[in-house]
Amino acid sequence: MTRVVQIGGFSHIKALPVGGDFPIAVQTMWKEPLREDALQDTARRIARLGELGCAILRFAAPDEASAEILGRLAGMVSMPLVADIHFDHRIALRCLDFPIAKIRINPGNIGGKEKVRALLEKAAEKGVPIRVGVNSGSLPADIEKKVVAGLSRAQGLVEAAERELAIFDEFGFKNALVSMKATEIADTVSACRIFSARSDAPLHLGVTEAGPLVAGVARSSAALATLLAQGIGDTMRVSLSDSIENEIAAGREICAAAAELAALEGRPDARLRRRGVKIISCPRCGRNGFDVAGFMGRWLDRLYALDADITVAVMGCEVNGPAEARHADVGISGAGNKALIFRAGKIERMVAMDDADEAFAQALEEAALSARK
Repeated sequence: MTRVVQIGGFSHIKALPVGGDFPIAVQTMWKEPLREDALQDTARRIARLGELGCAILRFAAPDEASAEILGRLAGMVSMPLVADIHFDHRIALRCLDFPIAKIRINPGNIGGKEKVRALLEKAAEKGVPIRVGVNSGSLPADIEKKVVAGLSRAQGLVEAAERELAIFDEFGFKNALVSMKATEIADTVSACRIFSARSDAPLHLGVTEAGPLVAGVARSSAALATLLAQGIGDTMRVSLSDSIENEIAAGREICAAAAELAALEGRPDARLRRRGVKIISCPRCGRNGFDVAGFMGRWLDRLYALDADITVAVMGCEVNGPAEARHADVGISGAGNKALIFRAGKIERMVAMDDADEAFAQALEEAALSARK
């Protein structure tokens, strides 16, 4: 079992314990440069991400100007924010003047031991953890030479992480997490397995540069669900060439899939327990009478934000829809110009298609209230 590292929990920032028996924390990374004139809109979007299940949000801070803006944003939100730092440890030092909850550094480019020492001393003073983020594409030069000479890339990732942690240990700094991300599934899985057998540092999981939505989710699922089902990993990000909202949704679903795999293997893991709505929907066929894709596009974020442990079904036709989704707490299907609202496999209402969203909203709220009792 990994040790527990607390992210946040000071000033107005929520406390998020990571590691040990605590739930897997799903996180994402902001995809545009921060703008001073957009901080209010950014803060509102962050609040929405929290409703969707985002526990931590990371921002690139490539220079001191961006660190200043990030610091002001951290003063406006309660979600723990992370500063992602490369090349210049002074940017990290400046970030620590603000209520930023975690610093991520890359041992391949952050600088020598004295620069790391300065960062560790200030982070210790502020009670801020540091993630050692090792990427397969930016290993320290000497380790990259070993990989070229025959060392496996997974072993290279582990060596880079352990070397940096040894420096942390030298200066008495234990408030650290580690990630080892590769573009190859096998390298990612192998590195995390090796490291978890040798260290109690909490692990941040991810496949770097995983790809666009479909490819990225497929590759991330193969790696992360495998590791999580084996009890490896404490927090995760699904890195997609897509929206941050879809990264959060994918992370939640990967945790849920890993929970099923772990239970199948006889080692259920409470850290993976699904919270919130479980969504099932049919793939459509020639019998399709209901626009499943369009409906899901309108409702997906609202469903993920709903605070209720219920199953929701969106089915394509009246032939098999209600029966196939009889285990759902609430569902919708349709045919022609009519929509069917059903509960537990039984049709409850039939409404005009123009009234489908309103009828579904009412049924959904009733199901949610019932689940909360």
